[in-house]
Amino acid sequence: MSTYYVVTGAAGFIGSNIVHALNARGVRDIIAVDNLERADKFKNLVGADIADYLDKREFRDRLVAREFEGAVDCVIHEGACSDTMETDGRYMLDNNYRYSLELLDFCQEEEIPFLYASSASVYGGGRVFRESIEHEAPLNVYGYSKYLFDQIVRRRLADHAAQIVGFRYFNVYGPNEAHKGRMASVAWHFFNQYRSTGKVRLFEGWSGYADGEQQRDFVSVEDVVKVCLWFLEHPRRSGIFNVGTGRAQTFNDVAVATVNACRKTSGEQPLGLAELKGGGLIEYIPFPDALKGKYQSFTRADLSALHGAGYDQPFLDVETGVGRYVEELLRREARDRIE
Repeated sequence: MSTYYVVTGAAGFIGSNIVHALNARGVRDIIAVDNLERADKFKNLVGADIADYLDKREFRDRLVAREFEGAVDCVIHEGACSDTMETDGRYMLDNNYRYSLELLDFCQEEEIPFLYASSASVYGGGRVFRESIEHEAPLNVYGYSKYLFDQIVRRRLADHAAQIVGFRYFNVYGPNEAHKGRMASVAWHFFNQYRSTGKVRLFEGWSGYADGEQQRDFVSVEDVVKVCLWFLEHPRRSGIFNVGTGRAQTFNDVAVATVNACRKTSGEQPLGLAELKGGGLIEYIPFPDALKGKYQSFTRADLSALHGAGYDQPFLDVETGVGRYVEELLRREARDRIE
């Protein structure tokens, strides 16, 4: 009887990158699980070698019916509603909490690894980003859904039968995120703004920050995938871990990196922030009222726990990571024109 890797959210941003990375390692027996009501996500799995695709609802039904007993090697759970502006709490808790709990129960019963997506949103507006409950105060129901499940995981870690790993992603950017629309990374938005209008737009200053100077820990999906695969290789490591670079960089930094990566492909010289602002290539728009009080103006992953688990690979900075991402976006843009 064949056994499979299950990847939920497999057609999504991080999930699809994990599927392709597993393929690169020779893993082909993958059950890809997702909800394709927004069908454009299918493009992220083009070229992937998978054993089967299941709609999320069918998968949950079959999971509860115990149809997968003895057939799964591990579960990588990337499926979630990641819309921080979602207000339907019942949907959010069923999709992000209850679904995750069903998978956790299954993996513990089967004694197989369970790796899942948590989120840095659990920290809310705090200034300490360490994996400890006293630093956690989510600002929206999305963050609460992740926070709630993490509390269950903490209880289970005291007496777990198999590996459990939660990844608290910070601000992830990279290929295969276009379907996320307004929830895509600022790097993606800046790239598209610059390509269509010749300039990028950032938020004006708010809550003590100057224009574009809000700071986040921006992490490349390349690094996110490396962390995930490292834990698969180290099944004795369990816990909840921040996945970021350990650096806080400004939105201005991302804008400069994006514009200069585009300029480089056109043979133009890089420009500094002051030059880009003076030339009208960067402009600022009012900070949205809807985000006030619900916005993380500063994040920086504390990587002590991740390093303590043994992960010691370097993370890409914004200049390098965004530069690579822009090059990939331009390659895809050129390919689409040919097709």
